[in-house]
Amino acid sequence: MTSTGNREYYDAFSFRYDERRSEGYHRLIDDQAAEIVRRVGEGKTILEVGCGTGLILGRVARFAAAAQGLDLSPGMLERARERGLDVREGSGTELPYEDASFDVAYSFKVLSHIPDFDTCLAEMLRVVRPGGHVIFDVYNRHSLRYLIKRLFGPRHTSDQFDEGAITTRFWSAAEAETHLPREAKLLAIVGIRIVTIHPGVYRAPLLSALTERLEWYLMDSRLSRYAGFLVYVLEKRT
Repeated sequence: MTSTGNREYYDAFSFRYDERRSEGYHRLIDDQAAEIVRRVGEGKTILEVGCGTGLILGRVARFAAAAQGLDLSPGMLERARERGLDVREGSGTELPYEDASFDVAYSFKVLSHIPDFDTCLAEMLRVVRPGGHVIFDVYNRHSLRYLIKRLFGPRHTSDQFDEGAITTRFWSAAEAETHLPREAKLLAIVGIRIVTIHPGVYRAPLLSALTERLEWYLMDSRLSRYAGFLVYVLEKRT
């Protein structure tokens, strides 16, 4: 598949992005992402970098004092606005906000597709107040999810593109931690998708219920190091 820019890729993906994301696997991982943000963000001002169609942002808006989202894809943003969310177009490597504008900035399933990871993370830290929090995930090379991706290859996300059309970076936990900024303290590493072999298991009611319970139980355990999504919770130093 020919490579493309992230904007074109996600504009094309936006037409089917929300399909089946209100149930099963996708509902679970979005619920877990929102719960991680809630732990440090309840009643606070929050920014999502790479908000997409607003599936996580909509959850966060229920407990935040104010929640805003930013994305580079007009197609994705159109659907987020249909949800009544406060969103704007922009780049994660040049956030259009003043320093110290938010209590929390977070991003899920985004930084692993941005070539300049360090600049994006620095921008998220810049717009957070001292003592505030930055939350982001990386795709884990030491995970079942990575193995499945290797075995089955990229899936189609639109009529024009498959997942191989954009940059996708898989790191180990050790590699990811070399990119943590000195201006922040690591508070926690949380795991999303630890034991889920394939999203299809959530179509079987009994297996779905068992797997979901395990995912919630293990997300803060030592096994989080083997999650498909390694979630880092940072506190900006004062």
